[in-house]
Amino acid sequence: MDQLDRAILAELQRDGRLSATALAEKVGLTVAPCHRRIRELERSGVISGYQAVVDAKLVGLGFEALVFVTLKNRSEMKQFEAAVEEVDFIVEAQRLFGEPDFLLRVYAADLPSYQQLYDDVLVELPGVEKLTSTIVMRNIKDRALLPV
Repeated sequence: MDQLDRAILAELQRDGRLSATALAEKVGLTVAPCHRRIRELERSGVISGYQAVVDAKLVGLGFEALVFVTLKNRSEMKQFEAAVEEVDFIVEAQRLFGEPDFLLRVYAADLPSYQQLYDDVLVELPGVEKLTSTIVMRNIKDRALLPV
């Protein structure tokens, strides 16, 4: 990966809808070589996909919580991870070193909706021993770009 590839990645992180022509102009290439580089970045997995950034509040998901999860037994880790994949309101999940075992980012419409999700879904995930929720007051740096 050279500086041109990094420049392409930086521009696409800012605007994934850039046309190959506009992108080529921004990074100082002609269209054909720029298009080849994009395809190679996609083929190699450096670019794993494209998606729209949606404002959660404007689609009725104004409540966000970070949930720390401790499992009873690490032997249930794979089942827990598979179950988390099935819950649409869990939008991020990280497995952590040490305690707790996982960090989840969860969205809901409001506090009562979150309470219902907590009671009906989160506590029922396989192997859960302890859940600790922290309500997100405000996102300061959301969707940060990788420093390529």
